[in-house]
Amino acid sequence: MFKFDELCELIRLVGSSGVAGVEIEHAGGRLRIDGKPVVAPVIAAPLAAPVGPALAAPVAPGSVDPGSPAAAVEAAADDNLHYVTSPIVGTFYRAPNPDAEPYVRVGDAVDVGRTLCIVEAMKLMNEIECDRSGTIVKVFPDNAQPVEFGERLFAIRLS
Repeated sequence: MFKFDELCELIRLVGSSGVAGVEIEHAGGRLRIDGKPVVAPVIAAPLAAPVGPALAAPVAPGSVDPGSPAAAVEAAADDNLHYVTSPIVGTFYRAPNPDAEPYVRVGDAVDVGRTLCIVEAMKLMNEIECDRSGTIVKVFPDNAQPVEFGERLFAIRLS
């Protein structure tokens, strides 16, 4: 069979040569040394540059073009909004139980300390309270929907 020094030299040669491997039969024994597979680099052709004026990205129906005057009005209207976010990861519930009315609805006036919803985490029901006075203008998650830490739950127009 092979001596230790011979094996080391074979391994070194296979490793430095870039061959995929070597298989040797000698004195009734068989030896296989796998090397690194050779991967040829792939060179992509350059993409053609567009000729003529660039096309504007389409605006989805019902959305506002960010460069339009309507977007400036919408952004100014959002300046007076406060967002209540989830302090934990869990499941969002709008009411204390499935048969009860929601804690708040869009259009409700809210004061500091009023319960807005529950976020269940690890079988614990965590009441989320309002931290600013105003009017609820949007509820972001659906009932029984999972929410992440920092995810928006409510938009409140400050009074």
